[in-house]
Amino acid sequence: MLTGGQLAGLIVAVFWAILVAFLAVTLLKLARLLNEAGKVVRDVGEQAGPLLEDMNRTVRRANEQLGRTDVITKQVAGVTSNVSAVTTVMTSVVGGPLVKAAAFSYGVRKALGGNGPGRGEAGRPELPRGNGKGRK
Repeated sequence: MLTGGQLAGLIVAVFWAILVAFLAVTLLKLARLLNEAGKVVRDVGEQAGPLLEDMNRTVRRANEQLGRTDVITKQVAGVTSNVSAVTTVMTSVVGGPLVKAAAFSYGVRKALGGNGPGRGEAGRPELPRGNGKGRK
């Protein structure tokens, strides 16, 4: 038979054996995890170079397009100012005589007593009939 001290030593030894087995399994799982993490880091490192090159190329192309857009914007601003100047010139060249011609034709119509559209018999504007709400 086992004495009390021997039984206590046996229990402690079994406990330590279970603890060591548990720690060994945990360390094996951790080793596999670190191995997989190392593979992932290697793969990312291998793919990072080409990705950075592609990104660098894309940024360079975007800068070229922005430069072209800047040139186009400046040219459009120049065209806008030219159109504005042409509009001003056309307004002063054509607008003045058109206003004079319209005023002249209005004066001739008044002088001849012509009835324009929407005029009554005496040349006065016709008044609408009814109140606009459908009542007669």
